[in-house]
Amino acid sequence: MTSHPPKRLSIETFSNVRGGNAFFKAVTHPLAARAMHDLVARIGRQPVAIFDPDGVADSLAELYDLRALNIAGCFAQDIARIGQPIAGRPARPVTELPACTASFVFIAAFDARRTAEKLFPLMPAGAECLTLDAIRLPEALLSNRSRYLDPMNFATNFVFFRDQGGFHTRLTSRNYWTAPGGHDVGIWLLLYDSDGNALAQWREDLAPEATIILDSRELRARFGLPDFTGQLFFHAVGIAGHDTVKYALDIFEDGQPASLSCTHDANSWPAQFYAGLPAPAADERVILWLQNSQPCPIPVGAIALNLMGRNESLPLDLAVAPFASRAVDVGALMPEARWPQQFEIDAGKFVVRPRYEVERKGKRRIAHVNVERTDLEPNPGLDRLSELFGKGFLLPAPILPLETWRTLVLPTPMARSQAELPLILIVYDSSGAEIARSSLGQIRRDESTAIDLDDILAGHILPSGFGHFELIYDPAARGGRDGWLHALFRYEDRRGGHAADSSFGCHMFNTPLVYRDEPQSYSGRPPGLSTRLFLRLGDAPYDTLCHLIYPASTPWQARSATDLLLCDRDGTEVARRHIAIPCSGSLFWRYRDMFSEHERRDAGAGASVTIRDPTCRLFGYHGLIGAEGTFSLDHMFGF
Repeated sequence: MTSHPPKRLSIETFSNVRGGNAFFKAVTHPLAARAMHDLVARIGRQPVAIFDPDGVADSLAELYDLRALNIAGCFAQDIARIGQPIAGRPARPVTELPACTASFVFIAAFDARRTAEKLFPLMPAGAECLTLDAIRLPEALLSNRSRYLDPMNFATNFVFFRDQGGFHTRLTSRNYWTAPGGHDVGIWLLLYDSDGNALAQWREDLAPEATIILDSRELRARFGLPDFTGQLFFHAVGIAGHDTVKYALDIFEDGQPASLSCTHDANSWPAQFYAGLPAPAADERVILWLQNSQPCPIPVGAIALNLMGRNESLPLDLAVAPFASRAVDVGALMPEARWPQQFEIDAGKFVVRPRYEVERKGKRRIAHVNVERTDLEPNPGLDRLSELFGKGFLLPAPILPLETWRTLVLPTPMARSQAELPLILIVYDSSGAEIARSSLGQIRRDESTAIDLDDILAGHILPSGFGHFELIYDPAARGGRDGWLHALFRYEDRRGGHAADSSFGCHMFNTPLVYRDEPQSYSGRPPGLSTRLFLRLGDAPYDTLCHLIYPASTPWQARSATDLLLCDRDGTEVARRHIAIPCSGSLFWRYRDMFSEHERRDAGAGASVTIRDPTCRLFGYHGLIGAEGTFSLDHMFGF
């Protein structure tokens, strides 16, 4: 163990104030990475001067090791930057550029034609001008061709993708990008194997509102591929409205009964820290999948694990090539750690939100960890919000039918400053009636306390057999609140032993008042909260389950006005159901019960359900149900 921090990339990927950094996406795109390596090779050992008008050269140097070039000098315009390091050299005023002996002048900027023209009088004699425009993506991959660093040009994501050893993956999403301004919407895809080698590259055009299905078995057959476990790079092009890539991902095994699992989109912005990685139980093995999303290698020791609440970290003794994937057995690294203990990951901004895989009695399930914030401190102002916002921040999760499933809850610290969590757990029946309330006390960072809902419900009855629970901050306690409450939810089939993990963070729900950016909605602002959720449907022999929750920080509409729109693969509506969920209530339903056999047949393979409500924001969980207790569960995505 060591307390020394590992190597980290000093790059800005995402700001909670400004949002995503399009420059980062532009220089790490796989096609840009290829072009950048070619550009560096062209410079070779010839002397090069670096002009950094936008202050991005250091980030570029982190990713492509520009410090190894024969740098004749680094130059800046802003006098405040003179003397500050650029690519390991002190910045000099750009007025000194003419005296620099260089074969190339590299301008670290996109859309740099005018900058290059204005710099021409300062160019050293005989020097050639190079810019980042040399690594621009082809025009066919741009949604906004007039502004290269528009976030719409970089709606990208990495997907855990496997077809190996009888395990398969299936990505399902919706073309939700055909808004006003969208044109010729499609997806550009690049599949990597475990060593970061490109296996296949292709584009698929999308009809408006069409369902997107990418099945590892079909892709293996189409491209004649060997077994693989790697990642799929997904780039949406010609888009408008959303610059994010969201999807549901099913992971399943041949044979019956077999492993079945699902998860959702990985946050596409590499972060410094992640948390919520569970330690294995005595009969489990937990595998952390490290999938490098950067064009540079992850060096030995750059990724480290820390048992939550301790100040020691264990650097991992492995290197990962660009865009490669490696499996890490966390139990073998720290054999003393046992569920419900949990780890945090010092990821160095090398990976997007990682997946973990739990093996138990021959069955596997996959879930993800979450971004651990470094910019939050406990906010004393949140102590007073209960007078205005009722429950305020709340974290809802389903109680699936109790006769079939057991529910465990593990609060997970998701800010580096979080020392304790003062929590209350409230159980609601499907009707919205409060059934039980339990104070969990001040849970310390190092406690890792798992709560069994069977214990909370002892002596209580859920009339419908299902419902939901909410974690909220204890209004009687002081301190510990930062608005970033997270938890891991573990569901276990009581008979067959199959399990599923899901995790999420809190929000304010369905209140007309506004606190900073809460409550959030898929469209509109309070009181115009609304719902638009995507429900992927499983093919035979699987049925689909859905658990919709109507959480409310303060009392809102008495009942929801929710429509379930069954659509075929092209997005055409086939059937519709109207449901009304009580405020603070929920609805558990299955596809084969909600829609008739005739309607399901008309919808056909690749069908989906869109869940719409113009009156409130619902929160949903979905999964598949197979034979002999096999099931999956995770939260849904909205758009």
